[in-house]
Parts: sequence; C-alpha cells; structure tokens
Amino acid sequence: MNKNWKKGMVAIPLSFSLVVPMASGVVASGGEENMHDYGQPTVETAAIDLRSDLGHLLSEHGFLAVETMRNGAAGSADFEASAMALSANTEDLTAAITSVYGEEAGQAFHDMWSAHIGFFVDYVKATGAGDEAAKQAALDNLAEYKANFSSFLEDATDERLKAEMLAEGLQVHVNQLIGAFDSYVAGDFEQAYEYERAAIEHLHMVAKGLSVAIVDQFPDEFNHTKADTPAGDLRAHLNHLLSEHAGLATIVMQNGLTGSEEFEASAMALSANTEDLTAAITSVYGEEAGQAFHDLWSAHIGFFVDYTEATAANDEEARQAALEDLSMYKENFSNFIAEATNGEVESEAMAKGLQMHIEQLTTALDLYAAEDYEAAFEEIRIAYAHMYGAAEGLSSGIVSQMPEKFSAEMPGMPETGMGGTADSAEMAWMLWTLPFLALAGGVAVARRKEEAQ
Repeated sequence: MNKNWKKGMVAIPLSFSLVVPMASGVVASGGEENMHDYGQPTVETAAIDLRSDLGHLLSEHGFLAVETMRNGAAGSADFEASAMALSANTEDLTAAITSVYGEEAGQAFHDMWSAHIGFFVDYVKATGAGDEAAKQAALDNLAEYKANFSSFLEDATDERLKAEMLAEGLQVHVNQLIGAFDSYVAGDFEQAYEYERAAIEHLHMVAKGLSVAIVDQFPDEFNHTKADTPAGDLRAHLNHLLSEHAGLATIVMQNGLTGSEEFEASAMALSANTEDLTAAITSVYGEEAGQAFHDLWSAHIGFFVDYTEATAANDEEARQAALEDLSMYKENFSNFIAEATNGEVESEAMAKGLQMHIEQLTTALDLYAAEDYEAAFEEIRIAYAHMYGAAEGLSSGIVSQMPEKFSAEMPGMPETGMGGTADSAEMAWMLWTLPFLALAGGVAVARRKEEAQ
C-alpha cells in the first residue's frame, strides 16, 4: 500500500459510521460545537469518536476471532455463522478504507487483514489434525505478518508509533488468541475465557494508541481535539466493559441453552465483569452501597436467567413472565437513573435504550434456539454495537452533570505502542466512573459457580 494511506487515515471515523451505524445513545446532549468551543469537557469530539470507532471494530474482531476459533475446535453447528460474522467485521473495515482510498487500496488492505485471520485458521486446522509442523508454520506466518504490519504502521504514522513497540503489541494479540484457543482445546475453559477478556481489553488499548497517533498526525482534521482526555477515557471504559458485557452475555446464554460444558467458565467470565462493577462501587460508596448494587444487578440478571431456562424448556408462559419482569425492571431502573443524574439522563430515552438491549439479547437467543445461527450472530453484532451508543450517551450525561471531574486533559503519545495495561491515571478515573456503568442497563446472564454445580 502506498503513502496515500497516511492521508486517508483521517477519514476512517466517518467511514466507520457509514458502514456500521451506531445505535443512538440514551442521553440527549450537546455536540462538539456546543461544548468544546466554550471550554467545557465533552465526550463528543472528532478525536474521541475516532478512538471509539477503532475500539468498536478492533475489539469486536478479537471477540469474534476467539469465538470462531473455539467453534472451529469444537466443530459446532454455528462455526460457519461465527466465521461469517468475523468476515463481516473484515468487510466493514475494508469498505471503510475503500471509501477513502479506492478499490485498489481497499483490496490491498483486505488481502493483508484476511491473511492474518487465515493464519489463525491454519493454526486451528493444524491443531485439529494434530500436525505440529503445520501449527509452527502458522505461528511463523503470524510472526512475519507481525513484523511487516508493524513496519507498515510505523511508516503510516510518520514514526509516531514505533515498529518495535508495535510488534510487541501485536505479539500480545497473537499470544492472547492462541492462548485462548489452546486453553479451550486443553479443556481449561476458565483460562480460555480469561484470555478472551484480556484480548478484548488489549484491543481497546490498541485503539487508544492508534487514535492518539492519528490525531497528533492530523490535528486540523480533528479540530485540534484529543483522544486521551478524562472524558474520552470515561467513554472508552464504558465502551469496553459494556460491549464486553453484551458479547459475553450472548455466549453465556447460548451455552446455557445448549448445556455446554463451558457454560460455567463463560458464566464466571461474565460474573467477573459484574464483580468488577461491584468492587468499584464498594470502593467509592462503601460496603452497604456496594451490596445494594450487587443485589439490584443480580436481580435483573436473574430475569435473563429465567428467560434462558424457559427457552430451553420451551415454556412460553415462563418466557413471557421473564419478559414482563424485564419490562418492569426497565421502567423502574430508567426512573432511578433520571433521578440519580438530575435529569441529565432522561428516563424515557433510557427506557428506550434498555428495551432495545433487552430485545437484542433475547432475539439473539431465540434465533440461536431456532438454529438460525447466521441471523443470531448478526443480532449479536447489533447488540455489541449498540453498547457504544449507550456508552456515548451515558458518559455524555455524566460529564455534563459533573464537568469539573473531567476538566483536565491528558495529552501525549502513549508509551506502550499498540496496547498494554491502563496506566495509573486511567485506573484512577476508572475507579470512580465504573459505578456509573450500573446505570447503563447492560444485560448479563451469569450464575455463581456453586449454582452451576
């Protein structure tokens, strides 16, 4: 690919929005011109949008890649559908680039991106065949890809991202996906899901590194805004955990429906997401508030558990009862949020967003139960994308409510290249912002380990 890549990079956020429409948020708030011009913090800037768009498609790639590799190992009936969903993610990226660079550049990207996915597929096939030489060949191909793609990105960003550090980040990505797959094949499902969560988190950090570099490279194109502000970090954290929450919830529901042996491990991964939220609330508000949150969150999780169990038992009456419980929860929780945020999040808008989320997860399960796996994974992608709109709306409401908490900027290039763990400043922001994730109304289906036994 030629140097025109660098000139076109700035158009990718717009292309993403055209190719993958985002669900509307839950808050009606001011845009970039209404807030940024007056020096007020906002989550709605061109730079933060870029970071969000990259986080969406990159993390979805990681999520779908792990699920597809796992399905390939199991030889499950939904393997082809999950592979098609992963391919659709690739096509979204390709269409975005083609719309900027034209057919030739788009095809070049498609070939490069598809090749690296193909190497993972080769590893899956070699594992199934017990062919150690073929497995090593796949790893060798991934290593070559890592070196070539790192050099390409270094050149594309005018050395704002260094090839050596990029290669380290890409190796982390390879290790996480291979680790998730190997653990699954070995029957260590708990470790496999830990790798999957790590892979999703890592790709959000990749999105941060890339977006900061691109914005620094083309400041005029992003209205001299920055991707790594406290407000941007809040939106990114919400993006990460809410989309992970939705993705894992759909897989847990599938596993519960089929009685899969990996159900317990997948439920534990989703439960870890819930425990992260509870621990954050406890650290801010104390044990009593933390327990109150845990009870409330667990109750709404129970309604989805009820729906899954009723679907497995083909009990239409119980299914309807679960939906009625969810509807009541939706109204009560929406009113609570509106009150908690002093009206920054409107109850009617929140209820609408919650209803969409409820319908997305239950529809995905219904389609899966009907063995329409292709449609089920299409609905999963919709549910995953919806959480980015929810995160934008919720984070916008929080920032509008407490602008002083997000008044400072944190400029500068990340030193970790293509990903890594969050730094201490980000974790500090995460500590107090995570409790507000409870207000997003995300849906989970989880069971305690002892309940599954």
